[in-house]
Amino acid sequence: MDHTNAPTAVVTGARRGIGRGIAFALAEAGWRRLVLLDRVEDAETAATLEGVAVRGAEAVFLRADIADVDRAAAVAETAFSAFGRVDALVNNAGVQVQDRATDVLQTCVESFDRLMAVNTRGTFFLTQAFARRMVAVPPQDGAFRSIVTVSSSNAQHAKTRGAEYCMSKAALSMMNKIFALQLAPHGIACYEVQPGLIKTDMNVAVHATYQPLVEAGLTPMPRWGLAGDVGRTVATLAGGGLPFATGEVLHVDGGLHVAKSPFESPFVRERLTA
Repeated sequence: MDHTNAPTAVVTGARRGIGRGIAFALAEAGWRRLVLLDRVEDAETAATLEGVAVRGAEAVFLRADIADVDRAAAVAETAFSAFGRVDALVNNAGVQVQDRATDVLQTCVESFDRLMAVNTRGTFFLTQAFARRMVAVPPQDGAFRSIVTVSSSNAQHAKTRGAEYCMSKAALSMMNKIFALQLAPHGIACYEVQPGLIKTDMNVAVHATYQPLVEAGLTPMPRWGLAGDVGRTVATLAGGGLPFATGEVLHVDGGLHVAKSPFESPFVRERLTA
């Protein structure tokens, strides 16, 4: 099928997990051209590309490390050149702390710098590079244009363990608002998606720990989220489903973010009824 001049979306961290779910959801939503960016190219990458093709979209893979900010402009140029346009950038690439048991009094410089370099610094400068190009080129065919940043529920939920992860994601929340203000006059909407507990490879190590908590009511919707849950939310935003909103946060967490009375905690209720 000829997809000449069809709207194009770029997804970072697209090799697997949430990134794969986003790529699949975009293809299912009608996006016919995707640029999938990741720092690793392997069998997982091939599986994602194949899945996109099965869903009727054409995709090219761009190998790049967003932490290499000196290449941000070149990465944006290559992405734009792949299909001649970029209508949506989805910032999904990110890394987790290596030791989830480490609390804020034990956080080391190496871990702090690594998370900030990828999650915050890398995402910021890549977004800047794409935003510059998007501002310089008028929208084609009246297409809706957007930047969607996937952060985390930890952007607003303080934790003593994995403090550097929380801080790196909280910075993305402010980044989304700042770019929303800058780009709104150019017709480019910016959104933040905050996933909660999502069943991915990144969370395999803590699945056994969290599963009983989920079943006990940690999240009002008592199940793990799926990559597709995040993907469909991103596809709705990138496709112009909320055209008169920008700078907004969408929570994909089964209600985890909803402010609750301390007495609603399953742990407190258990003790009150004991």
